[in-house]
Amino acid sequence: MSVIRNILNSRSEKNGNFFIQIQKIVGFKPKNIKHYEKAFTHRSMNLKDKKGNAINYERLEFLGDAMLSSVIAAHLFMEVPEGNEGYLTKMRAKVVSRKHLNELGKDLKLIELVRTNIPKSQFGVNIHGNLFEALIGAIYLDRGFVYCERFIQEAVINPYVDIESLEGQIISYKSLLIEWCQKEKNSFEYEVYEDTGRDEIKHFAVKLWIDEKVVAKARATSKKKAEEKASRRAYFALQSKINH
Repeated sequence: MSVIRNILNSRSEKNGNFFIQIQKIVGFKPKNIKHYEKAFTHRSMNLKDKKGNAINYERLEFLGDAMLSSVIAAHLFMEVPEGNEGYLTKMRAKVVSRKHLNELGKDLKLIELVRTNIPKSQFGVNIHGNLFEALIGAIYLDRGFVYCERFIQEAVINPYVDIESLEGQIISYKSLLIEWCQKEKNSFEYEVYEDTGRDEIKHFAVKLWIDEKVVAKARATSKKKAEEKASRRAYFALQSKINH
């Protein structure tokens, strides 16, 4: 009996600590802690409910992404009445960019709460943003839209959403370069070729041609990353022309 009691006590202590940690992060007492437990369960745990549905944060991530997008969209709509659809879409994309969400997840140290069967060191950088979105999804299921909106207001909008600074942020150098080339009627081409070199991991190299001249080169582990890196270098090389 003492062994069983010790096991139960250790479990309740763990759950109690998790409850307190979640309460500190979200700023209120959760009603149903199970939503939050799911939000911090990695698929490597291979858990399923009675109906055979997977128990992990991936579906909550989808829900949280939708909630975050709608709250940010509403905020921008009210704050920038003169902004057209294209402007508002770009501004929302800056707020909910993967890079920004990863930073938010890191700041809250969400990865410390994850239940996983693989070493956390093996997670990609996007785990931080994924958990942040899953947390928002859990809040919505637990307490509804009002609490969800309040959390996003306090965790995202108040500390990070500044219209003027957002306007100056560039989220995609490739998109910016393409828009500029099309506007100026400059020809452009991303020449991509495999470049393994001495690295064990496959790399891709990119040459960015503008008006039949190579203006930047870059290499990365994916074509997309290499193109973005080359675009960034091209932007700084041509900054005076682009911003004139």
